[in-house]
Amino acid sequence: MSCSLRGVKIILASASPRRKDLLKGLGWEFETVPADVPEPRVEGETPSEMVERLSLLKGRSVASRFPEALVVASDTVVAQDGQIFTKPADAADALRMLTALSGAVHHVHSGIALFWRGCEMCRSEITAVHFRALDEEYLKGYIATGEPFGKAGAYAIQGLGSLMVEGIEGDYSNVVGLPLCLLGKMMESLGFSLNRQWGVEG
Repeated sequence: MSCSLRGVKIILASASPRRKDLLKGLGWEFETVPADVPEPRVEGETPSEMVERLSLLKGRSVASRFPEALVVASDTVVAQDGQIFTKPADAADALRMLTALSGAVHHVHSGIALFWRGCEMCRSEITAVHFRALDEEYLKGYIATGEPFGKAGAYAIQGLGSLMVEGIEGDYSNVVGLPLCLLGKMMESLGFSLNRQWGVEG
């Protein structure tokens, strides 16, 4: 039996303003409770395995405190040729990442973990992103804006970083940090009806 989101307490286990904006765009009412968990890499794991593991860790840390809520957790990394790029530590690290991405294709991996009434579910999404070729002067200018910091891969596709992206293959919202189509499918698997959320029967 499907149910509506009306009356359900939703918690986003993330401090990311990009994820908050994406959920707001759906018209959902939710609270933000950042998950304070370490994010170490595990030797040998793939990017998809990494984001799923971290999404589960983040979500569990919040869901344990709010057992009656629907908790949404996510993690995003950028991967290219076996390298995983998380958030840059400083300007030099951001330049290293962006130089590697320049004129090439990379993949954005995002995990989503949902927690609802004792059930937990985790999936991941992959989107290919094509960067145009950029020289060091351009990249240093972009880094000087401050936008790369706090972003996986050192860029924001929804901001000035869009000027570097020639095209994508896959879900745009995944590159921003929360694949909404996948989220919708997972919500339906948990028994939520999007039609009932919108007040439409069927």
